[in-house]
Amino acid sequence: MKGKIYKVVPFGAFVSLDGGKTGMVHISEVSESYVDDIVKYFEVGQEVTVKVISIADNGKIALSIKKATQDRQGENQGERNRRAPQPPLDPFEEMMRKFKQNSEEKMHALKRKDKRN
Repeated sequence: MKGKIYKVVPFGAFVSLDGGKTGMVHISEVSESYVDDIVKYFEVGQEVTVKVISIADNGKIALSIKKATQDRQGENQGERNRRAPQPPLDPFEEMMRKFKQNSEEKMHALKRKDKRN
């Protein structure tokens, strides 16, 4: 979904969404690469595409620009795959992709478990 940044803080950016809702993009959900200073990426009033990754019991909405970008790339990749075959990934790259995906899933599970306790 589309949103507009209305506040940038050291740990993330607050985004206004349609319907008067607001959410926050944590600095870890900005990019695949390490983000040391979020001010280098965003400014107030900037329009961004975000994905809702969770809604807490208290109504706080967690957003991700990284996952929204991945989804768009996946859609575009699907279109390209229909047009031309893609070369297979290097075995090391495939292993790293799986490791990263597995690590992210474990971290999300740990965070959910920690929130419940």
